[in-house]
Amino acid sequence: MRGVRKVLGAIAMLALLLPEYAAAAELSGAWAPDADKCDKVFVRRGRAQQIDFAEFSSVHGGGFIIQADQLRGKFAKCRIKTRKEEGQSLNLIAACATDIMLSNVQFVLKVVDDDSIMRVFPGIEGMEVKYHRCRLD
Repeated sequence: MRGVRKVLGAIAMLALLLPEYAAAAELSGAWAPDADKCDKVFVRRGRAQQIDFAEFSSVHGGGFIIQADQLRGKFAKCRIKTRKEEGQSLNLIAACATDIMLSNVQFVLKVVDDDSIMRVFPGIEGMEVKYHRCRLD
């Protein structure tokens, strides 16, 4: 069960990758499903004050961190292999690794505004997950 959660968490986190998609928005940073929970999902750690995951971040919906062509979740790390832009939508293929498996994952993302993106699931009408950029001081 824990392995399945890790994979599903990785997929949800990866949903929102795109550090180099500057045409519609710059997506580097920390993203959570609810802007009000940013301080429960992310913390700053170490001398460099790097953004990391809070101890119980998954209880608050999880999230992900995008840096360059990398996406990092609490249980998975992904590298964006390919991307195709179509209007406000972006189709990504990412190579992801968890503790138990490697896989290629496809993501279709829509930029809502500078601080909001939405993952769309092709073939499942009405299925969307919205994420908000966290501003951590």
